Amino acid sequence: MRHTLPLAPQFYVTAPQPCPYLEGRMERKLFTALHGEHATALNDTLSHQGFRRSQNVLYRPSCTDCAACLSARIDVNKFKPSKTQKRIIKRNEHLRRRVSSPWATDEQFELFRSYLDQRHADGGMADMDVFEFAAMVEETPIRSRIIEYSDSESQELIGVSLTDVLEDGLSMVYSFYNPDQPRQSLGTYLILDHIEIARESGLPYIYLGYWVPGSRKMGYKARFSGLEVYTGGAWQPLDDPAKFESKQHPLSTEPIAEQVANITLPDAMPYKG
Repeated sequence: MRHTLPLAPQFYVTAPQPCPYLEGRMERKLFTALHGEHATALNDTLSHQGFRRSQNVLYRPSCTDCAACLSARIDVNKFKPSKTQKRIIKRNEHLRRRVSSPWATDEQFELFRSYLDQRHADGGMADMDVFEFAAMVEETPIRSRIIEYSDSESQELIGVSLTDVLEDGLSMVYSFYNPDQPRQSLGTYLILDHIEIARESGLPYIYLGYWVPGSRKMGYKARFSGLEVYTGGAWQPLDDPAKFESKQHPLSTEPIAEQVANITLPDAMPYKG
């Protein structure tokens, strides 16, 4: 008997679990599989609506009592580096960028483990082994790249970003770096260099994942000028992060059926709720 995958994406919801960003809250995700000939178009279209990719899954927060997580992106044409960011660029001039196909290496994994052990030892990825790491990097049905940053003299691997190439920008899926060089502000530098890559490529946006008002882990994203957040079904400029009021009320989240009904799919794909 022949079995075929459904043409229309099916949407599901995860079971609630403790929120990694806001203490005392529970998170839940709306997600769909990413596969088949329409994978690239689906990834582009749903990324425009606040979804993120993890391997062959696209997901978006859909918490029952909170709507604080907001997808964030930088408008490259509106970005202007601050004095601090200019100094960070200067301090990392010795790094050299290398772009390749998404292929995991032992050197990457060693850096990844060092980063997790020092920065996110209690996070959801803390127990990832080398095989799970390879899957995170290599299991992608779309156009993805590994961008490595190495010391130009020692050739030591300093930072890595798994990056998707969208029709209108670069999506930084996951980044990690040497945790023993705090003065270099490597996390910020990787974003700054992606802005430069986007400019060189004529791409208007850098997709950063989620900004969560009130979360120290995500606060750094608000330091980039030209930042936009996806809220109310549209991308809106985040002019003053300090004045932004996050939605943390039980009625802030629409019912799942209504959320799915409001999702726009690529023209070539049929719709199924």
